[in-house]
Amino acid sequence: MTRPRELTITSASNPRLKGLVGLRRRRTREETGQTLVEGYEEIGLALSAGVRPRTVYVCEELFSPAGRAGSQDIGHQDDLLGGLRGDRVEVVHLSRSAFEKVSYREGPDGLLAVVDRVGVDLADLRVDGADHLTLLSQGVEKPGNLGAMLRTADAAGVDAVVAADPVTDWGNPNVVRASKGTVFAVPAASATTAEALEWLEANDIRLVVTTPETDLLHTDVDYTGRVAVAVGSEKHGADRTLLEAATHRVRIPMHGKANSLNVAASAAIVLYEAVRQRDLR
Repeated sequence: MTRPRELTITSASNPRLKGLVGLRRRRTREETGQTLVEGYEEIGLALSAGVRPRTVYVCEELFSPAGRAGSQDIGHQDDLLGGLRGDRVEVVHLSRSAFEKVSYREGPDGLLAVVDRVGVDLADLRVDGADHLTLLSQGVEKPGNLGAMLRTADAAGVDAVVAADPVTDWGNPNVVRASKGTVFAVPAASATTAEALEWLEANDIRLVVTTPETDLLHTDVDYTGRVAVAVGSEKHGADRTLLEAATHRVRIPMHGKANSLNVAASAAIVLYEAVRQRDLR
């Protein structure tokens, strides 16, 4: 079978690049059902999760020894491209100036992929068996925080992540980047708070919400069985609706001058308490 001819783009003003830059906007991602994944590691995780890119854009100069980044992955990048070509994925070569126009990160490693919609519908999240651990975030604004929580969820073996009333979307390139590609490995859905609470109730999942408005420590709750750990927005925390629906409200002890933790750090602390308890059984 003849390999498809590979296009080369050298001009940073090429109209095709304008379309790629447009995918940084949520509206464009929603209209096209596509998003961007940049970086060898992130694309590799997407591939291992069964994602087939529509197109991969390559700048060999940036992952050659003469390039600025990615030299630790020399050879592996060629293997990745070989596999994509074998799967007949379109490969487009970009000049350095063209690639740097569409790249959204510092020190790009010369690989960028266009993939289909990230995330699943809430109704498609599976809850099987007596044990199920969910991370619920409400109103989180910063893509970096949402991505960091996904990365923690993957490491902690969380079964699902639900973003309630999110300000950003799972396909935001900075969510993908901060998650190190784990957005493709962890089932992730978006919903309203009301929809998320209905889903928890329908699946008999207990809700543990972090808040400073309680005397109950996060270590004093049973996280075995079907449990959802919930964190609120960066500015306001969990709202009254979420707090009133909670099975337990818990706080993380604070011994310094600050009165709160980063939302991703809070999620990590409580999730790993859940992991600790489950590992002890």
